[in-house]
Amino acid sequence: MADKRWETIRVQFCDHAGCEVRLEAELVYPAEFLPDQPPRLVSKRCSRGLECNMWNNMTCVWAGTNPMYDPFEK
Repeated sequence: MADKRWETIRVQFCDHAGCEVRLEAELVYPAEFLPDQPPRLVSKRCSRGLECNMWNNMTCVWAGTNPMYDPFEK
């Protein structure tokens, strides 16, 4: 059976949140009988995304409110 879990990609300071955040990816690893396939990226999120969604203005793609702005893209 496939294994699905959230893994931290990077820890970085966020200007919007004013603190360090964890950028996480939900990965699906193949079953044991398909070992040669790489994991699939299903979703991504920020550890502070819920708090950012409660603000009145749009924040970023990691919070899910502004798909045109990624503050961590470098």
